[in-house]
Amino acid sequence: MSQTNNIIRVAAVQYSPDLETKTGTVDRVLAAVAEAAGQGAQLVVFPETFIPYYPYFSIVLPPAMIAAEQMRLYDNAVAVPGPVTDALAAAAIQHQTVIAVGVTERDHDSLYNTQLVFDVDGTMIMKHRKIMPAFHERMIWGMGDGTSLKVVDSAVGRLGALTCWEHYSPLARYALMAQHEQIHISTYIGSAFGPVFTAQTEVQIRNHALESGCFVVNATAWLSDEQINSVTDDPKMRDVLRGGCMTAIIGPDGMHVVPPLTEGAGILVADLDMSMIVNRKRMMDIVGHFARPDLLSLGVHSRETPLIRSDEPAQAKVRADDAKPAAADA
Repeated sequence: MSQTNNIIRVAAVQYSPDLETKTGTVDRVLAAVAEAAGQGAQLVVFPETFIPYYPYFSIVLPPAMIAAEQMRLYDNAVAVPGPVTDALAAAAIQHQTVIAVGVTERDHDSLYNTQLVFDVDGTMIMKHRKIMPAFHERMIWGMGDGTSLKVVDSAVGRLGALTCWEHYSPLARYALMAQHEQIHISTYIGSAFGPVFTAQTEVQIRNHALESGCFVVNATAWLSDEQINSVTDDPKMRDVLRGGCMTAIIGPDGMHVVPPLTEGAGILVADLDMSMIVNRKRMMDIVGHFARPDLLSLGVHSRETPLIRSDEPAQAKVRADDAKPAAADA
């Protein structure tokens, strides 16, 4: 896809998940995709671990009290691939829309904070596991590796993705910048940590857009008062689960393309003029004419790190050497 003379319509969804069932949240995702596609959206972005829901219990409950909710999250987590990914792929095909959604992924007996991206042909083109969960999240999710610090081609351009506090990692962000992302998919919790978290999120996503010279589409979730009350009966902890929303679409100049959503449920829609990327980078391309790799460069460990490393080839060589006849003495 050319970077110039191209308009891409995108949508960022700030909805409430169903805190009871995975199926309920999936239904909301599919309905939102249909609604956004009806408005012409070619890319639809959903919040961090929106399916089945973000583990808000990990914020308000002490570690010794989370077992029941953690087991329930296991029961509702998403298999990749599985029925949920099949439904998302079908929706992408039906609406000819790229879909990006955060899930809690279950891989055998571990959980991961994972972003999934589906292209318009239904292909899952990205599965990015959060490389470092936040302090309370490390009770819930394992860590991803460098294999998914990748930018992928899609029907709407080159896409990169990071989740929440991964944006505090300048090296992770630079790994995507160096691959020339055009649209950065960003997802955060939402409905947590109050107005300070809202302001911090805005700083992070605007800064990334400005440094990278790309568009950023960020989605956060929204909880109703009824949902907050269902998570905890502690008034102080209920206050912790308010605010923190910053569903926004940012241009390469670091400015909001449209006003952000900071309260309530809704879908933010905007047209991205892709020529703005070149207009920004002609002045400052941090991975091109404004880079100094002779002075500063980044190494990324992008290989899988298996639990079992076989030395079978080396052992086979030893056995083969042992089988060779000994050389005759001269």
